Amino acid sequence: MSALLSISGLVAGYGKKTVVNGVDLDVHAGEIVTVLGHNGAGKTTLLRTVFGLIKARAGTVRFDGRAITGRLPSDNIADGVALVPQGHGIFRTLSVLQNLELGGFAITDRRIMAERIDLVFGLFPILKERQAQIGGTLSGGQQQMLAIGMALMSAPRLLILDEPSIGLAPVLVERVMDSIREINRSYGTTILLVEQNLKHGLAVAGRAVVLNRGLKVFDGAPAELADQGKLLSLF
Repeated sequence: MSALLSISGLVAGYGKKTVVNGVDLDVHAGEIVTVLGHNGAGKTTLLRTVFGLIKARAGTVRFDGRAITGRLPSDNIADGVALVPQGHGIFRTLSVLQNLELGGFAITDRRIMAERIDLVFGLFPILKERQAQIGGTLSGGQQQMLAIGMALMSAPRLLILDEPSIGLAPVLVERVMDSIREINRSYGTTILLVEQNLKHGLAVAGRAVVLNRGLKVFDGAPAELADQGKLLSLF
C-alpha cells in the first residue's frame, strides 16, 4: 500500500545548523503517527519542512504520490494538508466564529462554510457556546480546540499537529487528545502528531516514531516503547 505522506532522506535546518538529517518516514491513510523526542531532536523542524515553511536542503516529500518538496503552504492547504503549529495559532483579536471563517478562507459556497463550522461545533461544543467570544480571551485548552477547528475548516486529508498538549492542564490534555482520536475515527483524517508528553503521545498513536539529534532512531508499535529502559536509550 502506497503512503499518503512519504518523506525520504529529508535534510533541513536553520542557517549553518542541520536539525533534520536524512529522515525517512511513511504515513499511510487513516493512521495516527506520533513523533517523539527531546527538545532539539528535530520534531518541529520536520513538520515545518513537510508543510513548506522551511526549505528542505535535501530529500523529498511526497503527498498522495506527488512531489511537494518546497511547495508553498497555501498550495499544501489547497491539496488537503493542514498544520496546527505550537502556541495555538489563532487570531487572538477576532471572535471564535471569525477565526473559523478565516480557517475556511478558500470556501466560496456559504452552505459548505456553514456545514464545516457545524462540524467543528459538533466536535467542540464549548466553541459553539463561545462563538462570539474573542479568541484571545479563551482558556488555553479552548484556544487549542479553536486552532484545530480552524485547520479542520479546510477538510484536510492530513492533519499535522505540533505539540497540541503544550502548556495545558492535564484534564485539558485529555480532552484535546480525545478530540484527535475522534477526528481520526469519525472522519478518517490521517494525523501526524508531534508530542513531548510521552504518556499522551503514545496513548493516541497507532504508530510511534522517535527522533534523536535529527535522526530517526525508532519506528514501530507504541507498545514496544513500554519498556522504560528501551525508551530512555532512544532519548
